[in-house]
Amino acid sequence: MKIIIAGDFCPKYKVKELLLKKDYATIFSEVQKLIHHERYDCAIINLECPITAFNNSYQAIKKIGPNLNAPIETLYALKYAGFDTLTLANNHILDFGENGLSNTLKSCHSLNFATVGAGMNANEARKILYKHIKGKTLALINCCEHEFTIASENSAGANPLNPISQYYDILEARKKSDYVIVIVHGGHEYYQLPSTRMVETYRFFIDAGADAVINHHQHVFSGYETYKDKPIFYGLGNFCFDRLTNTDKNWNEGYAVELNLENEISFTIRPYYQCIDTEQPSVSFNIDNQQFTNKISNLNQIISSKEKLRQRQNDYYSKSTKYLKDNFEPYTSKLLIKLKNFKLLPSLSSKRKKYIFYNLINCESHRDKILYYLKNYCK
Repeated sequence: MKIIIAGDFCPKYKVKELLLKKDYATIFSEVQKLIHHERYDCAIINLECPITAFNNSYQAIKKIGPNLNAPIETLYALKYAGFDTLTLANNHILDFGENGLSNTLKSCHSLNFATVGAGMNANEARKILYKHIKGKTLALINCCEHEFTIASENSAGANPLNPISQYYDILEARKKSDYVIVIVHGGHEYYQLPSTRMVETYRFFIDAGADAVINHHQHVFSGYETYKDKPIFYGLGNFCFDRLTNTDKNWNEGYAVELNLENEISFTIRPYYQCIDTEQPSVSFNIDNQQFTNKISNLNQIISSKEKLRQRQNDYYSKSTKYLKDNFEPYTSKLLIKLKNFKLLPSLSSKRKKYIFYNLINCESHRDKILYYLKNYCK
């Protein structure tokens, strides 16, 4: 059994214009050639937005960050490219509410796409996808880190990352299938390394019985490792996600993973450029493979060292503290924050308050209360 797994697809700007013109070849002709030539038994991609009409039927939810959506032509483009399975557990799938997700599921299924990772309630979102291929059964488990799209017992959304739940799902899938793949949407955006928590969690999934773990979300590619003879990929990067200008080439580089599922699991990396040409955006496998290999080898070397990985993580977190400090302050406008940063206004977040915040956030029981309060406050 041979499958391919790709990262995030969200059509915006020029890509969206091409889709509305039904010009799928400009974007995905090389992808179509690869999938057709390699004859994959299953081709998987992450749909990073709901499928909605652009009218008042779908209301954007209140959240931090952009509300993404896309037209039905998005699915026609993926069908043209050769994909047959869509992962939906991500931080944008509920951006246009339950109606948006419901329409997405109906649209996907009407075009014979298999979906996993989202549903109209938590039980549906958690369902394992089983695919029967060449006399074997492949199980796909898809989940994402907690943001504004998580399903609950009675509301629609994505399947949340919960190592306890995934542990039991892997055990169930192991009994009913020959191969188990866990696909997670998470990590720090624009940071090319996994957190130590991610490494610990994804290795745990392998210990529980998964045959491979794949991660996406960060908008940049990360490295990978082989743990107990099973591969873990910590970030595929954007598969097709355009923007108005290309100032950070890391945004435009990524790779798809080809898994060969036999007695021993092997893999091949398919690196690509995406949307480098903002006027004629495409996914192109015409990339300097040696240069890409060198980049990913450097990432893999850091991942293989717990000490190096933790040091890089600590350096990254240290550089991120200004944003957190600003958000702990009661000042809300940019002007007041600037005045505070220039010490023209006092800091109103005392040392004692920081200790209170630390205790409330660090303790799981206290954190549950905070999330309950904020979730209800943000409705």
